[in-house]
Amino acid sequence: MSENERFALNITFDGGNYCGWQVQDNAKSVQEKLQDALERVFGFRPDVHGCSRTDSGVHANNYVCHFDLPRGAISESRLPLALNAHLRDTGISAKYALVTDESFHARYSVIKKEYVYRIWNAPFQNPFLEGKALFFPQKIDEKALSFVGEEFVGKHDFRAFMSKGSKIADDTVREVFSFDVKRFGDEIDLYVCADGFLYNMVRIMAGTFISAFYGNIKKGGITDIINSKDRTKAGDTAPSHALYLNRVFYNEKTNDALHCV
Repeated sequence: MSENERFALNITFDGGNYCGWQVQDNAKSVQEKLQDALERVFGFRPDVHGCSRTDSGVHANNYVCHFDLPRGAISESRLPLALNAHLRDTGISAKYALVTDESFHARYSVIKKEYVYRIWNAPFQNPFLEGKALFFPQKIDEKALSFVGEEFVGKHDFRAFMSKGSKIADDTVREVFSFDVKRFGDEIDLYVCADGFLYNMVRIMAGTFISAFYGNIKKGGITDIINSKDRTKAGDTAPSHALYLNRVFYNEKTNDALHCV
């Protein structure tokens, strides 16, 4: 039996003050702050592996990471409480923990992920959503734009929806399981679920949705952009502050224990 046991941890965070998840030189990251808290609790700094890299300013409703701790060091129920005592005022909170099999990997065990892009669609700004949603004052008829989501769904080469500078050069095929547009009063949320995402893919999708609102893309246009593999034909990259990693899907047991669904 191994001297360590593997913990999976579900956290939520406000990414507004961070360079993203991953540790970077001369910039504050979510990963670094979580490692700081772990070191204060356990007296050493474990390696922490995240389910995804997130861009600067991107938030998370449910983000999963894993790390190894000495066997019996702490229980699943106590771990979030212990970490949260050292995460006050960081914009990061630990929600649920699970002792997993050693084969579990926060990134490589993922089956699919869901992001949500929030749009505040009213003629006035909402002060409670500053830095949390895209302010778009012109009235959006989301039903008239239903073709956008329909054409995104499926297994495609999404090279046209990947920003320059991506380290991915070869495999740009992804399967989008759903692209749902939901209105909640004056808020419109774009939910995108896929087996994986390219660099800035969801933000470009959101920018393309806005481009379709302006009439720049008609029915069949999304399919044409996908087939073109040409980034210049898609919409602008929407701002990062309105994007949230919403859910991460593993096997049923892990999803239930980490409340990922």
